Amino acid sequence: MTSLTLEPLTYEDIPSERRPGVLQALVPVLGVVLFLGIGSGYLKLAPHGPLLWSIVLTGAVGKYWLGYSWDDLYEGLADSLLMGLQAILILFVIYGLIATWVSAGTIPGLMYYGLSILTPDVFLPATALLAMVVAFSIGSSWTTAGTLGVAFIGIGSGLGVPTPMTAGAILSGAYAGDKQSPLSDTTNLAAAVTNTDLYDHIRAMRNGTVLAFGLSVLLYAALGLRTVGEIPDGRVAEIQGALAGSYDLSVLVLLPLVVTFGLALYGIPALPTLVAGVFAGTFTTIFVQGRSFTAAWTVFLDGTAPETGMDLVNDLLASGGISGSAWTIAVVVAALSLGGLLERTGVLAVLAHHLATAVRGPRSLVVGTGVSAIFVNAFSAQQYMSIVVPGLTLRNLYDEYGLASDDLSQAIESAGTPTGALFPWHAGAVYMSAVFGVGTLAYAPYYFFAFLSPLILFATTLFGGRYDGSKQTDSATSSAVADD
Repeated sequence: MTSLTLEPLTYEDIPSERRPGVLQALVPVLGVVLFLGIGSGYLKLAPHGPLLWSIVLTGAVGKYWLGYSWDDLYEGLADSLLMGLQAILILFVIYGLIATWVSAGTIPGLMYYGLSILTPDVFLPATALLAMVVAFSIGSSWTTAGTLGVAFIGIGSGLGVPTPMTAGAILSGAYAGDKQSPLSDTTNLAAAVTNTDLYDHIRAMRNGTVLAFGLSVLLYAALGLRTVGEIPDGRVAEIQGALAGSYDLSVLVLLPLVVTFGLALYGIPALPTLVAGVFAGTFTTIFVQGRSFTAAWTVFLDGTAPETGMDLVNDLLASGGISGSAWTIAVVVAALSLGGLLERTGVLAVLAHHLATAVRGPRSLVVGTGVSAIFVNAFSAQQYMSIVVPGLTLRNLYDEYGLASDDLSQAIESAGTPTGALFPWHAGAVYMSAVFGVGTLAYAPYYFFAFLSPLILFATTLFGGRYDGSKQTDSATSSAVADD
């Protein structure tokens, strides 16, 4: 997935008379935590209301405490929405794509053949590995999850594997492959904002990514062994019979998959690739499944409600089309708006700056960078800001410590890219939850790579020998920071 990237405010960019102090910066942040905790956690509200409360609080702090005008605040909000516009458009398209691929028989076909090949004990590690290979090949975790991932959810349900486990395995593979792919937008963005050669950046991340993903696969293999014996006798045959009785499952139903991944491998961006997948799915519906032109495009808008004679299959293949995306899009718009206000009022830059001044050596700088990326992920609700804000804010400090630019690029992507899907209001989490049909907090415990990637970064930084030879001593750098 690619996006327009707007350069955010750095600490130095904020006029001194409008620069929030630490207390002022913490007020909206603590408000967001409180509102989301009480609203979504205690009152069990959808996130829309708590996000709106947070937007109002942040706007009030910006206008009445920091002196920003309505035009300033609106511009920050609009810039954030513009940065996230392609994510919103992809959400629209992916809802329609899933519906057209169901009606075309593509997802039912993948489920049918996958149930013939995979078994419960190998399903989870195989899913993670396949998702990793596909995401690495096409450079997009979102495309991988929204296409191949949806089919794996169905296969896993047929094999008796809990859906949250399947979702976690898909996400681990998709983000691990995305993080190492030279075609990935986040990988290129992390290299660009830190002035790092793309392949130097990828090499810097490789050992940590391989270790985190390898441990994830081992954990999925252990989980897979626990699922053996849970599948009822005859269940796979019953599901396959329901699928084969409702769809023509010839090899032609895989055409939308071939078209979509073929264009992605050729280097076509995610949005036009997914639109092409919609057209391929629609025409497969017409020419393979024998439905009318009008019916095929109605599915794109209204979704699917198949009647296969088996409730489990009906539930797995039900989809909302683009008209079903309103709930999800509304959360993303609200979260992006909040992130834009936090950025424009200087809250994110000020907190990142003070985090930087708290470091006491190269190791604490790298760890602090990773923490900063996770923090920005949580409060900006978008992956790009988790890379851009720490990357631009901390770049000069890495020079002062004599650290290489790939130390910075590795830290922000190892901690920033995988963790966004852990926060329920984050654009990535909302997207993944929607396409998998499972809540963020349900799949989070099984999304091992999101925890292991930053933890391995922190462990190798604190206990490894890479930063023993830094050019500046802790005392020298502490002095430089004190002079700031």
